[in-house]
Amino acid sequence: MPSAASGAVARYSRPAIVLHWLIFLLVALALFAIEVRGPRGSESRALWTGIHMWAGVSVLCLTALRLIWRLVHGVPAAEQGSGVLAACARAMHWLFYIVLLAQPLLGILMINYGGNPVRLMGTGITISLAGADDAARGTVHAIHVFMGNALYYLIGLHALAALWHQYVLKDGTLRKML
Repeated sequence: MPSAASGAVARYSRPAIVLHWLIFLLVALALFAIEVRGPRGSESRALWTGIHMWAGVSVLCLTALRLIWRLVHGVPAAEQGSGVLAACARAMHWLFYIVLLAQPLLGILMINYGGNPVRLMGTGITISLAGADDAARGTVHAIHVFMGNALYYLIGLHALAALWHQYVLKDGTLRKML
């Protein structure tokens, strides 16, 4: 087996696989929670917003951990194929890391710019990265919403690429993450 430093391993390690699917579930929960949260001032909105914040902070922490794991342990070698497709795959993976780190940070900043700390429901944990700033809040809110919507498309493209590899190319790529 090639060394981890070369980045070439037969399949993703068990921790990388667990982190991938856990992050997927937390992203799905965050997206679901924000869609079903209910009207302003309702108990439903408070509950689902709290779940959204918990999921977002968890995504941030686990994505940082997954990125560190990737940098230390490497990733499986790409299957043989077009250099363009391999470059697109690498770009997609790095774009996911950027979005999955930036999106929760933007959410935290959005709440902070509104003059509030992020409060993790059920704990005394609060997160404050910045103070109140109405102008910045509007801009950060718009970016957070845009990136949240874009995340649906990124997930869809990622899933389609995995299915393409599994059922059209039949190259074993999907099995590396199972």
